[in-house]
Amino acid sequence: MGSQIDFEARFLGRSLAYTYEITEYEPRRRMTMRTSNGPFPMCTTNTWESDGTDAALMTLHNSGTPSGFAKLPVPLIENAMRRATAKDLVRIKAILEAVPGATVR
Repeated sequence: MGSQIDFEARFLGRSLAYTYEITEYEPRRRMTMRTSNGPFPMCTTNTWESDGTDAALMTLHNSGTPSGFAKLPVPLIENAMRRATAKDLVRIKAILEAVPGATVR
């Protein structure tokens, strides 16, 4: 709780820098981060549930109000966020698959 993480992303052709602060943490169950610095307020929650084996199902939920993108229609921003998140999850999966003994589905 209270730890801060610097994060940089590309979104709709822009480079965006954020600082997230961990606001909720339950080991192996839930972690919530909120931007403490960045172009717009955002909250990201990751939850993990056992699937009955040694694996877990991870759910990611983002919410926020994208200021600075006000000229763009909301559906365009939502679709761009989904694409960016999907790319991030593919990268995370590849990193986890490189861990000896890890099983990623």
